Amino acid sequence: MDHTAHMQIALAEAGAALGHDDIPVGAVIVGPEGEVVARDHNRREELGDPTAHAELLVLRTAAEAAGTWRLDGHTLVVTLEPCVMCAGAAVNARLDRIVYGAADLKGGGCWSLYNIPQDRRLNHNLEMEAGVMAEECATLLGGFFADRR
Repeated sequence: MDHTAHMQIALAEAGAALGHDDIPVGAVIVGPEGEVVARDHNRREELGDPTAHAELLVLRTAAEAAGTWRLDGHTLVVTLEPCVMCAGAAVNARLDRIVYGAADLKGGGCWSLYNIPQDRRLNHNLEMEAGVMAEECATLLGGFFADRR
């Protein structure tokens, strides 16, 4: 499945994080039929919650909508490679796939530093796709950090 349209939604969500000075990361959960089940962005600053990453917020919303924590058949689409916490949550939610835009060379939990979703020692593994609209995702993040330097 081509997730470009889903990544565009995630990018729009990432832009919304700028409104409350959060790192611009956006995420969507795509259901088995390709429908967007949940969409959100980082809200750590807004909520004062270290776990309010876009990925965790959409996992919670999708689980609530599904009526179960098991999200078999679902895909996480996110603008930045998930961190270890979010990669672990994706494994625990039993997602089928993670699709991300920009790599996170300093904190990536999917391929850059760790490979949590495909670690064969765990009881569930996910498919992964990297680099979807990577340039657009990296540009948004780069602009955010450049403004702070």
